[in-house]
Amino acid sequence: MKEFYTWKKYRCAYEFYSHKEGDDFTKPLLLLHPIGVGLSKNFWHRFCGLWQERSLPNPIYNPDLLGCGESDMPSVAYYPMDWAEQLQYFLETVVQKPVILVVQGALFPVAVSLVKLQQESSLIDGLILSGPPQLELMTKADSPISQKLRWNLFYSPVGKLFYLYARSRKFLDSFSKKQLFANEEEVDKEWLDTLEKGAKNLQSQYAVFSFLAGFWRQDFSQEIARINQPTLVLVGKQASTISKTEQIERPEERINSYLKLLPQGEGCEISGRNVLPYESTEEFIEAVSNFYKRLVNSLIIY
Repeated sequence: MKEFYTWKKYRCAYEFYSHKEGDDFTKPLLLLHPIGVGLSKNFWHRFCGLWQERSLPNPIYNPDLLGCGESDMPSVAYYPMDWAEQLQYFLETVVQKPVILVVQGALFPVAVSLVKLQQESSLIDGLILSGPPQLELMTKADSPISQKLRWNLFYSPVGKLFYLYARSRKFLDSFSKKQLFANEEEVDKEWLDTLEKGAKNLQSQYAVFSFLAGFWRQDFSQEIARINQPTLVLVGKQASTISKTEQIERPEERINSYLKLLPQGEGCEISGRNVLPYESTEEFIEAVSNFYKRLVNSLIIY
């Protein structure tokens, strides 16, 4: 069911998937979609559909971040804390109960920022990181000057021309096969249609440009080390990185690097590359469900 709320004068969209028998007794999942050309809460539709098809008990909240999907799209630069503040408001005014936060890819900085904001409210009981970026990208700050230079370039007519090309089906198909999916055959019509539709509104370019400018590239090492909630790190067996380093990082190495920082971390490899909830939906759901069951059995969240 699609609904809306208002945050800082902006109209923001979200979907709610209910499980009537369990809504009052289980922790909801709060999904955090990735940022990219045409991406929005629709990224999670395959996951949500199969989750409900299997009658799993957790209700799901699936919001559109500001600048994406059906939420308002102001022409501004977006930082992780901006989206974290939006989600904090959403948690405190709409959800109003503790959740398990499921975050895709390089939106982990938003999740880290949200956990920091939620230290007093305690509305996050656990985290699931789907294909988090190489830890180096989360612990080495990018130059603010470089970030602003890139933003100014993207914000210029050159950037607008680039976005027109980047939302073409040819580019979306090529990029998805080269950077996102382990199996090229999984780059299907459903995926490409979703991206094309999501990128039709040119205002969606500003969230994408904010990501490409690197505003999320900050040193989050201390914040990650302070995440006391149980955290599952899920990495694809064919995971790749957007880091410019020439060193090849194996999935187990990425998992272990995170587990060294996370106080209550655990890791798991599943099939796929960088968009696990879409490419490896069944395995992803099994991992999420099993993680939740372990939390319940250990009485961590009850």
